[in-house]
Amino acid sequence: MSSVVERQEHTDLRAAVAALGQRHGRGYDREQLWAEAAKLGYLGVNLPEEHGGGGGGMQELSIVLEELGAAGCPLLMMVVSPAICGTVIARFGTEQQKTAWLPGLADGSLTMAFGITEPDAGSNSHRITTTARRTDDGWILSGRKVFISGVDIADATLIVGRTEDARTGKLKPCLFIVPRDAEGFQRSQIDMELHAQEKQFELVLDNVRLPHDALVGDEDAGLLQLFAGLNPERIMTAAFAIGMGRYALARAVEYAKTRQVWKEPIGAHQAIAHPLAQAHIELELARLMMQKAAALYDAGDDIGAGEAANMAKYAAGEACVKAVDQSVHTLGGNGLTREYGLASLITAARVARIAPVSREMILNYVSHQSLGLPKSY
Repeated sequence: MSSVVERQEHTDLRAAVAALGQRHGRGYDREQLWAEAAKLGYLGVNLPEEHGGGGGGMQELSIVLEELGAAGCPLLMMVVSPAICGTVIARFGTEQQKTAWLPGLADGSLTMAFGITEPDAGSNSHRITTTARRTDDGWILSGRKVFISGVDIADATLIVGRTEDARTGKLKPCLFIVPRDAEGFQRSQIDMELHAQEKQFELVLDNVRLPHDALVGDEDAGLLQLFAGLNPERIMTAAFAIGMGRYALARAVEYAKTRQVWKEPIGAHQAIAHPLAQAHIELELARLMMQKAAALYDAGDDIGAGEAANMAKYAAGEACVKAVDQSVHTLGGNGLTREYGLASLITAARVARIAPVSREMILNYVSHQSLGLPKSY
């Protein structure tokens, strides 16, 4: 990596995390790796120093996830706990919320999930029906969420609900910290074909009573706060995808160098070499856009970061799917065996195209926001 693009401390961080990832490898134990990454300061590298973090930003956190992914051991909850929830609390939380959550999120002793998606809302966040009603002693939350990662291992879930605007009567988005053991907060695991260490859940909030201080930030700035969490989510999803693509590509290149069917290793043949070279180029281009998005976000340019983060997530998802597909194809039958560990990535790579926002919604964003074309919806 050229120092023109990446500062020396970032290059050093990349090397250190890569070494950690290689020690754990594809057969990693999630809890052990989470604990070790936390102890080394990697989980909270983006959180404020005064609350136990590393004082860095999304540039550093995305490096951590990318390099763990490239070693075959990505930590999906990094996208959610320090990146979305940690960022939102650090930027908008009260001092009490920061003190209660940020040190634990940084040292790995606390984990937080994020709940926005709903069964009937999908990509349309304006259709969120989870509502929060103000009472004399706090809030009452009611609604449903779906495809929420890691709720079983999270101490709380940052839930996106909607409160009624007293002036207009319209519902506006707000963020609430819901403890795992809150009465009326129910979860059921979704039976996924996708094999992942982090499980997916459907949530039911049945008149969950919360204190006043469960609300994060200003009730009237909920949309701003929500998007402040979604940009890091897209940047980290890009890091997740780039890491996965790099892992698959490295396995394929290693195989192509040594697999000999005729006189030369198969990697000498352009039909094998060129698609792998293309995959490498596309992953590198996606990484550049991810670095741009992270740098803009860390500089406080939320609007510029929004465009770049969406583009990075799109590019990384496409590059990851192509890299995994070509890597499996390079290995032929071996690419489908458990021994080589690539076949399961075919399904996992698809996630980068679908979540947390589909590639079609990103194309909508770019056509409206970047190109100024009229909306179709």
